[in-house]
Amino acid sequence: MSRRPNPKLKLQQGFQTLRRAAKWPVWADLGARLGLAFALIAIVILVHWIDRAGLHDSHDGQISFLDVVYFTMISVTTTGFGDIAPVSDRSRLIEAVIVTPIRIAILFIFLGTAYSFVIKRTWDKWRMARIQAKLTDHIVVLGFGVSGSEAVKELIARGTDPACIVVIDPSRGRVNAAEAMGCNVMEGDASSDETLLDVRIAEAQSVLVSAGRDDTSILIVLTVRHLAPEVPISVVIRTQDNELLARQAGASNVINPVSFTGLLLAGSAQGEHMADYMADLAGTGGRVQLRERPISSEEIGRGLDQLASGGRGLRVYRSGKPYGFWEPEAQRLEAGDTILEVVNCEDCEAKPSPASKSTPPKASR
Repeated sequence: MSRRPNPKLKLQQGFQTLRRAAKWPVWADLGARLGLAFALIAIVILVHWIDRAGLHDSHDGQISFLDVVYFTMISVTTTGFGDIAPVSDRSRLIEAVIVTPIRIAILFIFLGTAYSFVIKRTWDKWRMARIQAKLTDHIVVLGFGVSGSEAVKELIARGTDPACIVVIDPSRGRVNAAEAMGCNVMEGDASSDETLLDVRIAEAQSVLVSAGRDDTSILIVLTVRHLAPEVPISVVIRTQDNELLARQAGASNVINPVSFTGLLLAGSAQGEHMADYMADLAGTGGRVQLRERPISSEEIGRGLDQLASGGRGLRVYRSGKPYGFWEPEAQRLEAGDTILEVVNCEDCEAKPSPASKSTPPKASR
């Protein structure tokens, strides 16, 4: 169903990104940073030991290896007690040209480590909690390939706030592209329970699955249905033999782009304008648009050809069963009915649908 998300659900600017991005485990990243810092310290110790003749110890006048280690550590940490100091021109040049850049690099390593493992992680957890607290009635897109990205573009073109769309994809490039469109994003495995729970999958308005592979898509559908028994799931399946498996996994709608392309080709063989009109109905760029919505209170008792929107009614869904405009059931609309109608795109943008003016009973998912 094409519904406009509640404007109250819009996330605050600056808190629109869920992320799970880590190339290395935490321990490996921390170990690499500390290892690089100690390697640089070892280089400074070696340089000071080679040039120990240019150092002066005001305590006993002798420079031992322990004195070199001590001087290196207080020099790197910019403590500088002054008991050991470079006195020769060469030692001072080494301090200025070699040791000082290394000292700055070590400080950046420790500051960067503190930011990454303390400040940034704390900030990210707080920011994610803020987003999660406001995620409800949102649209979750699992897979941001060709089909997923086109679906998001079409949703935005139809008036859906990007802040009410959550995109999950394992590719960082695709995640960045979705984030640039204003969506909430998470880099991760969409078949993982933890990932789906993080985006509050059970509170979603609908879930769109397009993983690129039928087996992966079906696995994701199974996981989503397990965590969110009532949420509508639409999935892209490219092999006809897998359509039944996708429905058995819990998909509400199964879309086969190959079969749909075949239908358009067959239609164009019998009339040059049929494929054009079908594409016109499916998108927002044409003159007409196919829309699904619950009926408004003022339409109860009317026929499908007497819609308040002025659109052309095509089908009525009543208790899960479809009725065409020619059938007797479509001659009198009842509370709780959902209809398919064709509307003028200009009229659709100029005014909201009649259903949005009232609060119809919530249809069961």
